[in-house]
Amino acid sequence: MAGFSVERIVFLSLVLDLFAFTIPLPLFPRIIEWYTKRESSDPTGFLSRTLNVVSAIRSVFYKPSSNPQKWDIVLLGGLMGSVFSALQWLVSPHIGSLSDKYGRKRILLLTMIGNVLSALVWIKSTTFASYMLSRVIGGLSEGNVQLAIAILSDITTAANRSKALAHVGIAFAICFCIGPPIGAYFASRPLPSSFRASGFELNIYATPALLTLVLLVLETIFLAVALPETRGKRAQAPVSEKKEMKKANGNGTATANGTRSGAANGNGKANGTGTHQVVAPAEERLRILARLRRLHFLFLGLFSGVEFTLTFLTFDLFDWNNKQNGALIGSIGIISALLQGGYVRRSMSKTGEGIMARRGVSSCALGLAFLALVPLFVTNYTTTAVWFLRAAAVCQAFTSATVVNALTAYASLQCDEGVDEDTGKAKEEHPDLAKGKALGRFRSSGQLGRAIGPLLACVSYWTFGPALTYAVSAAAMFVLSSRMRSIAARKPTASS
Repeated sequence: MAGFSVERIVFLSLVLDLFAFTIPLPLFPRIIEWYTKRESSDPTGFLSRTLNVVSAIRSVFYKPSSNPQKWDIVLLGGLMGSVFSALQWLVSPHIGSLSDKYGRKRILLLTMIGNVLSALVWIKSTTFASYMLSRVIGGLSEGNVQLAIAILSDITTAANRSKALAHVGIAFAICFCIGPPIGAYFASRPLPSSFRASGFELNIYATPALLTLVLLVLETIFLAVALPETRGKRAQAPVSEKKEMKKANGNGTATANGTRSGAANGNGKANGTGTHQVVAPAEERLRILARLRRLHFLFLGLFSGVEFTLTFLTFDLFDWNNKQNGALIGSIGIISALLQGGYVRRSMSKTGEGIMARRGVSSCALGLAFLALVPLFVTNYTTTAVWFLRAAAVCQAFTSATVVNALTAYASLQCDEGVDEDTGKAKEEHPDLAKGKALGRFRSSGQLGRAIGPLLACVSYWTFGPALTYAVSAAAMFVLSSRMRSIAARKPTASS
């Protein structure tokens, strides 16, 4: 199947998967409230003991003047998200390695079975313990995103890799715009009476849970029918790309800079197609991957803390309701989607993945600086404070559109195989450079950041206040940007 067709299949499957993933996001606080009312009479129950631990930790750092239970519920919702990310950190490398051994499609379908099971448990979860079981199953099963990246890496060349991987970011942006509002809408719509007449007790949000189940089942069927196996496939450069590469490389003179493509066999004549790839030694690419994993962890540790505490900020300082917060978050998603579709896909191969990632990190630092100013102006200059908040939202949208996409593309390019000049076949590479394993470890590092970041941000927010929290985070992000200079200086993809 043609590469473009596979790209389209992967994109549509991601939309279905991430749509299902984002539906329950706005429901966490209300779900916990529902379970609290049901299980409040059992002080030894799982939920009561969990809330007691959360309350004890929260009281060390922050004692709200009113309604502390509400803060505990919000914090528990964040902790539930951290548990999901922590499980992803644990399982992602193993999912990637299994896809290298048994095939992308087979492992992807197995993970989809786990996702479907997670939705089924959610529909029937009438206790907090059973609901957490559904989240654990989901966290251990979610492999669509990382396997989609591995599949796209299988069927694209270095020159068009970044453009293809931008589909992942676009799918995220689209689904984070439409998934949460639709989840909130269906949360207020009970299942038809025919469902309830069966005598089985269902979760209060069984309707959005059922919608999630339908989306996941459709995705599983779609992947089983439409997706080909891509493991071991080697993408061929388009004719136009081959001509450009031959012209740029002196009509067949080999080049080797990082993992860029070169057209030649070293004797001035094109070998086969004239697009053999000269790659850096495995040891060097492993060092680059290790550094990219550290950057991914540090960036998402800081950025996810901003994402999680943003609604605390608007609640504390502006007393915004759910609709206003939804509009703010939705606007970030819309701007991010437009930037990814209109700017990132067209520019990254020319600009370079490292430069694009560094621009996004610098934008995040600027946005954090704006957020640090909001508490200082909100009392006497409320309008100015709102403008600072909006400016920060635009900066965060640019960051969402660029950093993870660019770092992921950069990491995937380190896994491209070299080519044997005599046989024209891919060389056997270091096992740690296998696409599934390497990209699984890369994603795992980011998920660890997502697990830790919100918790640390909350502790800082409640202990030191939002101004200092965002100011320190901005400084840390500026330092991270400065440390990316050497990464940005490299050019890991073929220039056109």
